Amino acid sequence: MPFTKFTNLDFDQIRTSIKEYLRANSNFTDFDFEGSNFSVLIDTLAYNTYINAFNANMVVNESFLDSATLRENVVSLARNIGYVPRSRNAAKATVSLSAQTTSASDTLTLQAGLVCVGTSENSNYIFSIPESITTTINSGVANFSNITIYQGTYLKKQFVVDGYLISVLFLITPSLIPQLSL
Repeated sequence: MPFTKFTNLDFDQIRTSIKEYLRANSNFTDFDFEGSNFSVLIDTLAYNTYINAFNANMVVNESFLDSATLRENVVSLARNIGYVPRSRNAAKATVSLSAQTTSASDTLTLQAGLVCVGTSENSNYIFSIPESITTTINSGVANFSNITIYQGTYLKKQFVVDGYLISVLFLITPSLIPQLSL
């Protein structure tokens, strides 16, 4: 059997093919492949061949739209045929809120982050705002009108790059967490 014709990904068959190739070589005609240290080298070569064949198979699968499983590869392949998929967006709503207060201040600020938690069909939904909103207090009531709230929790991360502080705001949406691995 020629050494270059591997047609499967089975470790044992790869190992057997390597042994058959070596036995066919005149330098190893009377060599014991089972009980020698040479067996360790054959196993290592077969394992390396197995891993390389598996990785090559995965790379080829990701090169075609029909068999790609990683989202970034599917998006890239779809762009080649003129389709630009939209990213998933968090659910959003426009609401108005009223808050009674005994504060002596003239204004009330709704801080960025968690605003409310809603419940529907035994499921909880968290809604947040990305920026703080300030309104005036009239007769002990602060009215926040037409506020756009987004489903999920905002997470602020800061990074230092080349001496500069960079802040990034992420919206972590619970319904999208299973898709983050794509």
